[in-house]
Amino acid sequence: MSPLALALVLAAALCHASWNLIAKRSGGSGNEFVLMSSILVGLVWAPVVAWTGVQGVAAWGWVEWTVLAVSAAVHVLYFRCLLHGYAVSELTVVYPLARGSGPLLSSVAAVFVLGESLSWLGAAGALAVVAGVFLIAGGPGLLRQLLGRGESGDLSESRAFVRQRLHRGLFWGALTGVFIATYTVIDGYAVKVLLISPILVDYVGNVLRIPVMGPFALRDPARFKAVWRAQWKPALAIAVLGPSSYIMVLYAMQLAPLSHVAPAREVSMLFAALAGGSLLGEGDRWLRLLGAAAIALGVAGLALG
Repeated sequence: MSPLALALVLAAALCHASWNLIAKRSGGSGNEFVLMSSILVGLVWAPVVAWTGVQGVAAWGWVEWTVLAVSAAVHVLYFRCLLHGYAVSELTVVYPLARGSGPLLSSVAAVFVLGESLSWLGAAGALAVVAGVFLIAGGPGLLRQLLGRGESGDLSESRAFVRQRLHRGLFWGALTGVFIATYTVIDGYAVKVLLISPILVDYVGNVLRIPVMGPFALRDPARFKAVWRAQWKPALAIAVLGPSSYIMVLYAMQLAPLSHVAPAREVSMLFAALAGGSLLGEGDRWLRLLGAAAIALGVAGLALG
Protein backbone atom coordinates (compact mmCIF):
# COMPACT_ATOMS: atom_id res chain seq x y z
CA MET A 1 0.00 0.00 0.00
CA SER A 2 1.46 3.35 -1.03
CA PRO A 3 1.95 6.13 1.57
CA LEU A 4 -0.83 8.17 -0.07
CA ALA A 5 -3.28 5.26 0.04
CA LEU A 6 -2.42 4.60 3.68
CA ALA A 7 -2.85 8.31 4.52
CA LEU A 8 -6.28 8.29 2.84
CA VAL A 9 -7.34 5.19 4.77
CA LEU A 10 -6.23 6.67 8.11
CA ALA A 11 -7.97 9.99 7.43
CA ALA A 12 -11.08 8.11 6.34
CA ALA A 13 -10.99 6.04 9.54
CA LEU A 14 -10.85 9.21 11.65
CA CYS A 15 -13.86 10.66 9.78
CA HIS A 16 -15.71 7.35 10.10
CA ALA A 17 -15.15 7.16 13.86
CA SER A 18 -16.22 10.79 14.22
CA TRP A 19 -19.53 10.46 12.40
CA ASN A 20 -20.36 7.21 14.19
CA LEU A 21 -19.77 8.89 17.55
CA ILE A 22 -21.97 11.82 16.46
CA ALA A 23 -24.70 9.43 15.33
CA LYS A 24 -24.51 7.48 18.59
CA ARG A 25 -24.66 10.63 20.72
CA SER A 26 -27.56 12.09 18.74
CA GLY A 27 -29.58 8.88 18.93
CA GLY A 28 -30.46 9.17 15.25
CA SER A 29 -30.97 5.73 13.75
CA GLY A 30 -34.48 5.53 12.31
CA ASN A 31 -35.74 5.76 8.75
CA GLU A 32 -36.32 9.49 9.13
CA PHE A 33 -32.72 10.10 10.12
CA VAL A 34 -31.42 8.02 7.20
CA LEU A 35 -33.58 9.97 4.74
CA MET A 36 -32.51 13.29 6.28
CA SER A 37 -28.85 12.38 5.90
CA SER A 38 -29.28 11.32 2.27
CA ILE A 39 -31.15 14.54 1.41
CA LEU A 40 -28.47 16.64 3.08
CA VAL A 41 -25.73 14.71 1.24
CA GLY A 42 -27.53 15.55 -2.00
CA LEU A 43 -27.59 19.25 -1.12
CA VAL A 44 -24.15 19.64 0.48
CA TRP A 45 -22.18 17.67 -2.09
CA ALA A 46 -23.99 18.93 -5.22
CA PRO A 47 -21.44 21.75 -5.84
CA VAL A 48 -18.53 19.31 -5.45
CA VAL A 49 -20.15 16.88 -7.88
CA ALA A 50 -20.73 19.67 -10.41
CA TRP A 51 -17.12 20.82 -10.03
CA THR A 52 -15.68 17.34 -10.56
CA GLY A 53 -17.40 17.01 -13.91
CA VAL A 54 -20.93 15.70 -13.67
CA GLN A 55 -21.05 15.74 -17.47
CA GLY A 56 -19.32 12.36 -17.34
CA VAL A 57 -22.61 10.86 -16.13
CA ALA A 58 -24.09 11.39 -19.58
CA ALA A 59 -21.63 8.83 -20.96
CA TRP A 60 -22.72 6.11 -18.55
CA GLY A 61 -24.45 3.07 -19.97
CA TRP A 62 -26.68 0.45 -18.44
CA VAL A 63 -23.70 -1.28 -16.78
CA GLU A 64 -22.67 1.79 -14.76
CA TRP A 65 -26.23 2.59 -13.70
CA THR A 66 -26.93 -1.02 -12.79
CA VAL A 67 -23.80 -1.28 -10.65
CA LEU A 68 -24.61 1.95 -8.79
CA ALA A 69 -28.28 1.00 -8.33
CA VAL A 70 -27.30 -2.39 -6.90
CA SER A 71 -24.75 -0.68 -4.63
CA ALA A 72 -27.43 1.71 -3.32
CA ALA A 73 -29.81 -1.20 -2.67
CA VAL A 74 -27.13 -3.17 -0.81
CA HIS A 75 -26.26 -0.12 1.31
CA VAL A 76 -29.93 0.15 2.34
CA LEU A 77 -30.11 -3.59 3.11
CA TYR A 78 -26.93 -3.29 5.17
CA PHE A 79 -28.37 -0.46 7.26
CA ARG A 80 -31.75 -2.10 7.79
CA CYS A 81 -30.07 -5.40 8.71
CA LEU A 82 -27.83 -3.59 11.19
CA LEU A 83 -30.78 -1.83 12.84
CA HIS A 84 -32.75 -5.07 13.09
CA GLY A 85 -29.75 -6.71 14.72
CA TYR A 86 -29.67 -3.92 17.30
CA ALA A 87 -33.39 -4.45 17.96
CA VAL A 88 -33.14 -8.18 18.65
CA SER A 89 -29.70 -8.33 20.26
CA GLU A 90 -26.96 -6.21 21.80
CA LEU A 91 -24.92 -3.59 20.00
CA THR A 92 -21.79 -5.10 21.55
CA VAL A 93 -22.55 -8.36 19.71
CA VAL A 94 -23.77 -7.09 16.33
CA TYR A 95 -21.41 -4.17 15.73
CA PRO A 96 -18.01 -5.86 16.24
CA LEU A 97 -19.05 -8.96 14.31
CA ALA A 98 -20.24 -6.84 11.39
CA ARG A 99 -17.16 -4.61 11.36
CA GLY A 100 -14.81 -7.57 11.82
CA SER A 101 -16.32 -10.00 9.32
CA GLY A 102 -17.05 -7.39 6.63
CA PRO A 103 -13.44 -6.50 5.75
CA LEU A 104 -12.30 -10.11 6.05
CA LEU A 105 -14.95 -11.22 3.55
CA SER A 106 -14.12 -8.22 1.35
CA SER A 107 -10.49 -9.29 1.16
CA VAL A 108 -11.42 -12.85 0.24
CA ALA A 109 -13.88 -11.65 -2.40
CA ALA A 110 -11.32 -9.23 -3.85
CA VAL A 111 -8.91 -12.11 -4.41
CA PHE A 112 -11.47 -14.34 -6.14
CA VAL A 113 -13.71 -11.74 -7.85
CA LEU A 114 -11.30 -8.94 -8.76
CA GLY A 115 -8.26 -11.17 -9.24
CA GLU A 116 -6.14 -9.44 -6.60
CA SER A 117 -3.25 -11.11 -4.83
CA LEU A 118 -2.59 -11.04 -1.10
CA SER A 119 0.82 -11.84 0.32
CA TRP A 120 1.28 -13.81 3.51
CA LEU A 121 2.20 -10.59 5.31
CA GLY A 122 -0.89 -8.85 3.96
CA ALA A 123 -3.11 -11.79 4.93
CA ALA A 124 -1.61 -11.81 8.43
CA GLY A 125 -2.23 -8.07 8.65
CA ALA A 126 -5.89 -8.51 7.66
CA LEU A 127 -6.37 -11.21 10.30
CA ALA A 128 -4.63 -9.04 12.92
CA VAL A 129 -7.03 -6.17 12.19
CA VAL A 130 -10.04 -8.48 12.56
CA ALA A 131 -8.61 -9.87 15.81
CA GLY A 132 -8.04 -6.34 17.08
CA VAL A 133 -11.65 -5.39 16.37
CA PHE A 134 -12.73 -8.54 18.22
CA LEU A 135 -10.63 -7.66 21.27
CA ILE A 136 -11.67 -3.99 21.41
CA ALA A 137 -15.29 -5.13 21.29
CA GLY A 138 -14.78 -7.44 24.26
CA GLY A 139 -14.97 -10.54 22.10
CA PRO A 140 -13.76 -13.04 24.74
CA GLY A 141 -16.84 -12.13 26.76
CA LEU A 142 -19.03 -13.12 23.82
CA LEU A 143 -17.33 -16.50 23.63
CA ARG A 144 -17.86 -17.07 27.34
CA GLN A 145 -21.57 -16.34 26.91
CA LEU A 146 -21.81 -18.58 23.85
CA LEU A 147 -20.03 -21.50 25.51
CA GLY A 148 -21.43 -20.99 29.01
CA ARG A 149 -23.64 -23.69 30.53
CA GLY A 150 -27.06 -22.95 31.92
CA GLU A 151 -28.04 -23.59 35.50
CA SER A 152 -31.25 -24.83 37.08
CA GLY A 153 -34.36 -22.79 37.89
CA ASP A 154 -34.95 -19.18 36.92
CA LEU A 155 -31.24 -18.63 36.30
CA SER A 156 -31.35 -21.32 33.60
CA GLU A 157 -34.28 -19.57 31.89
CA SER A 158 -32.45 -16.26 32.13
CA ARG A 159 -29.34 -17.77 30.59
CA ALA A 160 -31.44 -19.32 27.82
CA PHE A 161 -32.89 -15.90 26.99
CA VAL A 162 -29.42 -14.31 26.96
CA ARG A 163 -28.04 -17.03 24.71
CA GLN A 164 -31.03 -16.68 22.37
CA ARG A 165 -30.33 -12.96 21.99
CA LEU A 166 -26.66 -13.77 21.50
CA HIS A 167 -27.43 -16.23 18.70
CA ARG A 168 -29.66 -13.67 17.01
CA GLY A 169 -26.92 -11.06 17.32
CA LEU A 170 -24.37 -13.43 15.81
CA PHE A 171 -26.69 -14.15 12.87
CA TRP A 172 -27.60 -10.53 12.11
CA GLY A 173 -24.08 -9.30 12.76
CA ALA A 174 -22.65 -11.86 10.34
CA LEU A 175 -25.33 -11.02 7.75
CA THR A 176 -24.51 -7.33 8.12
CA GLY A 177 -20.86 -8.19 7.53
CA VAL A 178 -21.87 -9.97 4.31
CA PHE A 179 -23.61 -6.80 3.11
CA ILE A 180 -20.56 -4.69 4.06
CA ALA A 181 -18.34 -7.00 2.02
CA THR A 182 -20.84 -6.95 -0.87
CA TYR A 183 -21.08 -3.19 -1.24
CA THR A 184 -17.33 -2.86 -0.73
CA VAL A 185 -16.61 -5.19 -3.65
CA ILE A 186 -19.31 -3.59 -5.84
CA ASP A 187 -18.01 -0.08 -5.19
CA GLY A 188 -14.44 -1.29 -5.64
CA TYR A 189 -15.44 -2.65 -9.05
CA ALA A 190 -17.05 0.70 -9.90
CA VAL A 191 -13.92 2.73 -9.20
CA LYS A 192 -11.25 0.23 -10.25
CA VAL A 193 -12.79 -1.40 -13.34
CA LEU A 194 -15.49 0.99 -14.55
CA LEU A 195 -13.30 3.97 -13.54
CA ILE A 196 -16.20 5.93 -12.10
CA SER A 197 -15.19 8.88 -9.92
CA PRO A 198 -15.35 7.95 -6.20
CA ILE A 199 -17.23 11.18 -5.57
CA LEU A 200 -19.90 10.20 -8.09
CA VAL A 201 -20.10 6.63 -6.74
CA ASP A 202 -20.88 7.87 -3.24
CA TYR A 203 -23.11 10.74 -4.35
CA VAL A 204 -25.27 8.78 -6.79
CA GLY A 205 -25.58 5.97 -4.26
CA ASN A 206 -26.88 8.40 -1.64
CA VAL A 207 -29.31 10.08 -4.04
CA LEU A 208 -30.68 6.71 -5.18
CA ARG A 209 -31.38 5.85 -1.54
CA ILE A 210 -33.84 8.75 -1.24
CA PRO A 211 -36.68 7.09 -3.24
CA VAL A 212 -35.97 3.82 -1.47
CA MET A 213 -36.19 5.28 2.05
CA GLY A 214 -38.84 7.93 1.27
CA PRO A 215 -41.92 5.67 1.54
CA PHE A 216 -40.76 4.36 4.94
CA ALA A 217 -39.68 7.71 6.41
CA LEU A 218 -42.61 9.78 5.14
CA ARG A 219 -45.43 7.52 6.34
CA ASP A 220 -45.77 9.96 9.24
CA PRO A 221 -44.96 13.47 7.87
CA ALA A 222 -45.42 15.10 11.28
CA ARG A 223 -42.83 12.77 12.81
CA PHE A 224 -40.42 13.44 9.96
CA LYS A 225 -40.73 17.21 10.52
CA ALA A 226 -40.17 16.76 14.26
CA VAL A 227 -37.09 14.61 13.70
CA TRP A 228 -35.76 17.13 11.18
CA ARG A 229 -36.11 20.01 13.65
CA ALA A 230 -34.52 18.03 16.47
CA GLN A 231 -31.67 16.32 14.62
CA TRP A 232 -30.73 18.35 11.55
CA LYS A 233 -27.39 19.40 13.06
CA PRO A 234 -25.99 15.88 13.65
CA ALA A 235 -27.50 14.79 10.32
CA LEU A 236 -25.64 17.65 8.62
CA ALA A 237 -22.37 16.66 10.32
CA ILE A 238 -22.86 13.07 9.16
CA ALA A 239 -23.71 14.28 5.64
CA VAL A 240 -20.28 15.96 5.55
CA LEU A 241 -18.13 13.39 7.38
CA GLY A 242 -19.77 10.20 6.08
CA PRO A 243 -19.18 10.81 2.36
CA SER A 244 -15.75 12.31 3.11
CA SER A 245 -14.77 9.07 4.82
CA TYR A 246 -16.06 6.74 2.13
CA ILE A 247 -14.81 8.84 -0.78
CA MET A 248 -11.29 8.70 0.65
CA VAL A 249 -11.64 4.92 0.98
CA LEU A 250 -12.74 4.66 -2.66
CA TYR A 251 -9.80 6.78 -3.80
CA ALA A 252 -7.51 4.51 -1.76
CA MET A 253 -9.03 1.54 -3.61
CA GLN A 254 -7.85 3.11 -6.87
CA LEU A 255 -4.31 3.28 -5.51
CA ALA A 256 -4.06 0.00 -3.60
CA PRO A 257 -5.66 -3.48 -3.62
CA LEU A 258 -9.14 -3.63 -2.12
CA SER A 259 -7.97 -6.63 -0.08
CA HIS A 260 -5.57 -4.25 1.72
CA VAL A 261 -7.83 -1.20 1.98
CA ALA A 262 -10.96 -2.93 3.37
CA PRO A 263 -9.31 -4.30 6.54
CA ALA A 264 -7.15 -1.21 7.05
CA ARG A 265 -10.17 1.08 7.27
CA GLU A 266 -11.19 -0.75 10.46
CA VAL A 267 -8.57 1.34 12.24
CA SER A 268 -11.64 3.55 12.84
CA MET A 269 -12.39 1.19 15.75
CA LEU A 270 -9.05 2.21 17.22
CA PHE A 271 -9.85 5.92 16.88
CA ALA A 272 -13.27 5.40 18.45
CA ALA A 273 -11.75 3.52 21.37
CA LEU A 274 -9.09 6.16 21.95
CA ALA A 275 -11.77 8.86 21.89
CA GLY A 276 -13.03 7.38 25.15
CA GLY A 277 -16.68 7.27 24.09
CA SER A 278 -16.78 4.45 21.59
CA LEU A 279 -19.97 2.71 20.51
CA LEU A 280 -18.93 -0.31 22.53
CA GLY A 281 -18.50 1.44 25.86
CA GLU A 282 -15.62 1.61 28.29
CA GLY A 283 -14.11 -1.13 30.41
CA ASP A 284 -11.66 -3.93 29.70
CA ARG A 285 -8.94 -1.32 29.25
CA TRP A 286 -6.04 -3.74 28.83
CA LEU A 287 -8.01 -5.89 26.43
CA ARG A 288 -8.87 -2.81 24.38
CA LEU A 289 -5.22 -1.69 24.37
CA LEU A 290 -4.20 -5.14 23.17
CA GLY A 291 -6.79 -4.89 20.42
CA ALA A 292 -5.49 -1.45 19.47
CA ALA A 293 -1.96 -2.85 19.19
CA ALA A 294 -3.24 -5.71 17.00
CA ILE A 295 -4.97 -3.23 14.67
CA ALA A 296 -1.84 -1.07 14.45
CA LEU A 297 0.35 -4.08 13.63
CA GLY A 298 -2.24 -5.34 11.15
CA VAL A 299 -2.36 -2.03 9.29
CA ALA A 300 1.45 -2.02 9.19
CA GLY A 301 1.39 -5.53 7.71
CA LEU A 302 -1.13 -4.43 5.08
CA ALA A 303 0.95 -1.39 4.21
CA LEU A 304 4.15 -3.44 3.81
CA GLY A 305 2.54 -6.52 2.28
